[in-house]
Order: sequence, then C-alpha cells, then structure tokens
Amino acid sequence: MSIKKQFIKTKPVCKVTFSIEAKDAKFAAVVGDFNNWNPEEGELSKLKNGTFKGLFEVPKDSTYEYKYLVDGSYINDPEADSYVYNEFAGSENSVVTV
Repeated sequence: MSIKKQFIKTKPVCKVTFSIEAKDAKFAAVVGDFNNWNPEEGELSKLKNGTFKGLFEVPKDSTYEYKYLVDGSYINDPEADSYVYNEFAGSENSVVTV
C-alpha cells in the first residue's frame, strides 16, 4: 500500500495516487471524505502485478479520512499520514494530509 502526492502549482489541488496490493481480489476502491465514502467514485484499477491503483485530485490544505475497500472488507493503510478514531465506524480511519 502506498500514497503518492503531487502538488499542482497552478491549481489548489493535489493529485493523490492510492495503491494497494490485493492479488486475489476482484474489486478494490478507496473511500473517504474526498469522495463521500462512495466506492463507485473511488474504484481502483487492477494492474497485471495484482496491485490496485487510482489517481484522485483532492483540494489541498486539508486532511481526509479514508480506507481501502477490498472485496467488501475495509482496510486501513499502514502508510497513512496518521490515524483518527471515527465513532460512526467504531474504529480508526487512515488520514491523508495534503
């Protein structure tokens, strides 16, 4: 799993690439504050090596809670910038700061 950030000088956004290794999975998405926790908006593409990957533009100067959704299971990112407890989920969520 990893996060890559590319700040755009001409726009108030950051391009964030999310990736998760899930060779046996059929579906993976990143869901979070930046896409209303909607798996359809956060669907990741599966690469030949079994990694799921997606690029998203998010407004910068903010923090966003997120998780990966892999075949129906929510997974935190071990490479997240930080973690925060979420009462609605009853668990910690990953946090990305841009």
